[in-house]
Amino acid sequence: MSKKPVIVGPSGNGRWTVKSGGSPTPKSTHQKQSTAIDKAERIAKDQKTELIVRGRDGTIRSKDSFGKDPHPPIDKEH
Repeated sequence: MSKKPVIVGPSGNGRWTVKSGGSPTPKSTHQKQSTAIDKAERIAKDQKTELIVRGRDGTIRSKDSFGKDPHPPIDKEH
């Protein structure tokens, strides 16, 4: 997949950011991680790209692909 992913991650002040394409500037900031994930999922579906969700410690918690992958992995999460 050539498009850059949409990433949900902690902002350091107890809030959650949604970033797209590796941009340092967030597309949006949210009080709850679940709200940020909902927003990021809509963006990833529209852009047909990957969604990456990071936990409070910054490690990747989950990934989901909304693009056309010729060799998709077996999705064990959903």
